[in-house]
Amino acid sequence: MTRKQKRLSVIGGAMGFLAIAATLVFYALGQKTSYFYMPAELQTASVEPGQRIRLGGLVEKGTVVRGEGTQIAFAVTDEVHSVQVAYSGILPDLFREEQGIVTEGSFRADGVFVADSVLAKHDENYMPKEVADGLRESGLWQHAQ
Repeated sequence: MTRKQKRLSVIGGAMGFLAIAATLVFYALGQKTSYFYMPAELQTASVEPGQRIRLGGLVEKGTVVRGEGTQIAFAVTDEVHSVQVAYSGILPDLFREEQGIVTEGSFRADGVFVADSVLAKHDENYMPKEVADGLRESGLWQHAQ
């Protein structure tokens, strides 16, 4: 093998290795993708039971029901539609009714959203971007200037 052939084979091997690495990275990222939905958008979306998504909106007033231990049930609303949520775990300190939240999880076959994480806004001026954008688009929330 000449020097030129050796150099080309090393370059070709390195490019092949990079292509395989990039393919694996994109595949792994695609597996972790979870789409964001507001409750009204779920009416037209085709979300299968078990498919991981993010659900955002406001905690509907009067729907927070605490069960045994860390079990809690509540509804997430965008003032048009509501989605029942079941969560087992410790809620953020700032979780309360009429608070902007984002939950991540999947739907059960009976239509209840089972969340495995709940994120609440962290101060009075912040609302998760996806929630604020969704509420702004529907005309239900305007940030105080």
